[in-house]
Amino acid sequence: MAFQSNVISSQPQVSVTSYSVTSGSSDWSSNACDCCEDCGICLCATFVPCILACKVAQDNGDSCCVPFLPGAMIALRTSMRSRYRINGSVCDDWVVMACLPLCGLCQMAREQKMRG
Repeated sequence: MAFQSNVISSQPQVSVTSYSVTSGSSDWSSNACDCCEDCGICLCATFVPCILACKVAQDNGDSCCVPFLPGAMIALRTSMRSRYRINGSVCDDWVVMACLPLCGLCQMAREQKMRG
């Protein structure tokens, strides 16, 4: 009985610069700490963040219950970044949502509002 093994000697490579050019990726339209750029969103996040989180989730095509699941806001941010082709990584999303959750929520809401 002979065993045959296939060995992958190299992985496909994608150049970061060519990816940016071909995919039309961009940055967030505002920084995470620019909360006061939209006073309505800022006030909503300050006093009723659960309502704003539900709206952001629903506008992204997700259930209003998503923000209440552990880690879901990181996944929501990653999903939104993917949808709008915004530069970044899951690690970046985790840092923003772990350290500045309300600022990250405001940033996502502003991005949705700006992009319609």
